[in-house]
Amino acid sequence: MKTQVPKLFVHTLGCSKNQVDSEVLLAQSRANNFTIADQAENADILVINTCGFIEAAKQESIDHILQGVDLKEQGKIKKVMVMGCLSERYADQLRDEIPEVDAFYGTTHIPDILKDLGGNYQYDLIGERELTTPKHFAYLKISEGCDNPCSFCAIPLMRGGHKTKSIENILIEAKALKAKGVRELILIGQDLTYYGLDLYGKRVLDDLLKRLSDMGFDWIRMLYAYPAKFPTEILPVMRERENITKYLDMPIQHTETEVLKHMRRGITQNKLRDLLSQIRDEVPGIRLRTTLIVGYPTETRAHFDSMMNFLQEVQFDRLGVFPYSQEDDTVAFPLGDPITKKEKQNRVKEVMELQENISLFKNMDMIGKTIPVLIDSVDNGVAYARSEYDCPEVDNEVIIDSAKNGFEVSDLQVGQFYQVEINDVQPFDLFGEVVAGGMK
Repeated sequence: MKTQVPKLFVHTLGCSKNQVDSEVLLAQSRANNFTIADQAENADILVINTCGFIEAAKQESIDHILQGVDLKEQGKIKKVMVMGCLSERYADQLRDEIPEVDAFYGTTHIPDILKDLGGNYQYDLIGERELTTPKHFAYLKISEGCDNPCSFCAIPLMRGGHKTKSIENILIEAKALKAKGVRELILIGQDLTYYGLDLYGKRVLDDLLKRLSDMGFDWIRMLYAYPAKFPTEILPVMRERENITKYLDMPIQHTETEVLKHMRRGITQNKLRDLLSQIRDEVPGIRLRTTLIVGYPTETRAHFDSMMNFLQEVQFDRLGVFPYSQEDDTVAFPLGDPITKKEKQNRVKEVMELQENISLFKNMDMIGKTIPVLIDSVDNGVAYARSEYDCPEVDNEVIIDSAKNGFEVSDLQVGQFYQVEINDVQPFDLFGEVVAGGMK
């Protein structure tokens, strides 16, 4: 018999997909009448949801596991349980190296965690989550895993092949999120553009977008769209539906055909250029975000310089870049890691210096314009907001330190929309003054 209600704290590392998994675990724990602590030191059980994407993320996860073990050895907590991507892939090694951890679980083992805690997975709680984001926005995972054969990526080894979540279940989850007050829905998956192919025999992201748009969310945003075989049928939907943001995250990883071929990305530079042009033509005003990898084993300096020219030409609105990380058991692993860490970091710096100039130029075009923004936080008389062109945590903020027409910055409400006139910019931030309330 269960003699004590578990009191746990869930610490999440890595991406928004991990965050959703933790939110499901928290909701299931509540349904089992477990107690949720506000910090690890106040819990009996620490659950660490790990990331295993690249070397730096793996090291961060290991560091947090060791910190959890230290809390256990000090007697501040009773158990340390580890779940997520790192645990999925390296459970046996982790058990050998950190035997103080009480249990390791993979990415889909929430029912096992609950069982070991003395509870049961509630299968009738479709879509129920305890949000760890501010209540006005939430991530919605529409699929799991990935079928793309990228040579550098270990995600399929940790998350498995692509599995579409049914439209019906997604709508149930979205309805529950809207009931919680969510105004901005951020669609995530390893590859959104594959959505539906395994379950319905065709890509049906456009149908899903229409159904979600009809539910009345203020903003619907898409992250992680794979460029190869991109479903261009979503473009008219993005153009015509006002509550689908004119924003798209498309990680291209590289621009040079030879490198893209080695990466097994399924696209050439010319096709990539044509796709970007088509997206911008069909969805006027769209902002495009991308991610790059520099220092891939076959990337020469000439490849890199050519990529810099491409970036200058196409001018992405938002951009992130990572140095190549050699991952065990991937197709690229036998290529080694011939480019030095210093050279990779230099290339990261060069890309970001270029993007800083591009971003500043684009932001300067916003001066004098009035745009709707969503308030994320208000602190010490300053409000921090975002436009529809910016995703939480990774993109520009709109910083508001003044207001007129009867408004006061200190009175602005988190999760509400206001009209803001942009009066100054930096490369990755905009500054403005509230002039009215609402979306229009």
